[in-house]
Amino acid sequence: MPDPAELFASILFGLIGAAVFMYGKKIASGRHLLIGIGLIGFPYFVSAAWLTYAIGIALCAALYIWRD
Repeated sequence: MPDPAELFASILFGLIGAAVFMYGKKIASGRHLLIGIGLIGFPYFVSAAWLTYAIGIALCAALYIWRD
């Protein structure tokens, strides 16, 4: 069973990813769709809490840097 920090990070980045995915679908942006899928999917493959936060923050930063 994951520790609370990892569980919270998975839920947080999953919700952000779902919102980004829906927004990307609405405006037909492939970049937003891919980052949204990445945010939703990566917590399933990462088991360390610090790495979950690092990857999630990096994907959110990528979304901010490559905004329209």
